[in-house]
Amino acid sequence: MSHEPHNQERTGISMPWLLIARIILLATGILALLIYIVGTPVYYAQLISNHHCFVDCLTPANIQELHVRGIPASDYAAYQVAINLLFALIYFLVAVLIFWRKSEDRMALLASFSLLTLGASFPSIPTALATIHPAWQVPATLVGNEDIFAFPSLIVFFFLFPNGRFIPRWTLWTATISVALFELTVFFPASPTSSRSWPELLIAVLAPLLVFGSLVFAQIYRYRHVSTRLERQQTKWIVYGMVVALLGFLLLGYVIPAMLRLFIPIQQVSLLPYTILITTIYLVLLLIPLSLALAILRYRLWDVDVLINKTLVYSLLTGTLVGVYALCIIALQALLRGLFHQNSEVAIVVSTLLIAALFQPLRGRIQILIDRRFYRSKYDAARALAAFSSTLRHEVDLSQLKEQLISIVQETMQPEHVTLWLREPGEFRDRN
Repeated sequence: MSHEPHNQERTGISMPWLLIARIILLATGILALLIYIVGTPVYYAQLISNHHCFVDCLTPANIQELHVRGIPASDYAAYQVAINLLFALIYFLVAVLIFWRKSEDRMALLASFSLLTLGASFPSIPTALATIHPAWQVPATLVGNEDIFAFPSLIVFFFLFPNGRFIPRWTLWTATISVALFELTVFFPASPTSSRSWPELLIAVLAPLLVFGSLVFAQIYRYRHVSTRLERQQTKWIVYGMVVALLGFLLLGYVIPAMLRLFIPIQQVSLLPYTILITTIYLVLLLIPLSLALAILRYRLWDVDVLINKTLVYSLLTGTLVGVYALCIIALQALLRGLFHQNSEVAIVVSTLLIAALFQPLRGRIQILIDRRFYRSKYDAARALAAFSSTLRHEVDLSQLKEQLISIVQETMQPEHVTLWLREPGEFRDRN
């Protein structure tokens, strides 16, 4: 609470600009809502059509698979529409919640605008509407093209978060150039300033490296040298949500399909696992608005430390167990075939039992490793308390016990001053 007035003063916005920002945000929200109201039946109709499908189309093999599974094409289309609408709706609701709670804060307004435009641009509904009805092309493109509003506003937001200032100052120019390049590429694709006319190496590697490298550097510099304790917790929420969402998106959207292509053509992948994969990507990306809302609204900020700790532990645990499981299966299959001519089922059973036996000990070791490396104060405090508990069982000298108790409190809690009161024998004896 001590940081609240200071933060409001730094991220507040004067009345004329506040009114303009609210009007822009409300107009964008109304336009996006209108496009989704008009575009949803259009998207559904083109999904079940075999002649005028442009987005998320069903191939003849997909239609045959649905027929074999007894699933009508209309049910599949309804599911796709529901997933798209759910994704956009959650982004919209979080944007409305932030706007409702902190409409006078410029960082909250920018966060609402970023979530609104990103949630509207990721699903396929605006693209389907613009393709089938050219009269809607301009408004649907404004809402549905993430390069116009969504990505530029997100870049500016992350350069400004959490205190609303560009730190270091040169990041103002990085953000300005990044936004200008996005807009020039969209509206003037044939101009020399458009990124489409640049070499592929510059587009794929150097430009993202410079922009996102500057952004990461700015956040690290701000976190270490400028941010208050409250702002650091806000930064942790944002970083946690973005890292988990982007890693999940890269894993599900690029790594897994690339691995599948090594064994089977992507066109031959069954519709059911493909649908599950797309659904999982949508769900993973919902971490962005949820973490951003918690950071902006400052709700349960300190819970992020527990989440980060558990995520690190179970991610390492899962990766280690998967690697051990795969190696055990390969090794045992080779051994059993050579010695006993057994099939792979025995290797799978033995590997599963080994993984079950390794789970708890390995989780404990990884937890200690994570605490020692990233949560050193917590690890040292736990170790000191465990040592004091062991001493407490054997120490009988009261003066020695007092010194050790004061020492352990100073070591684990690091207070400015420690005072110990001892009750005199019989002082609070029951008078009844």
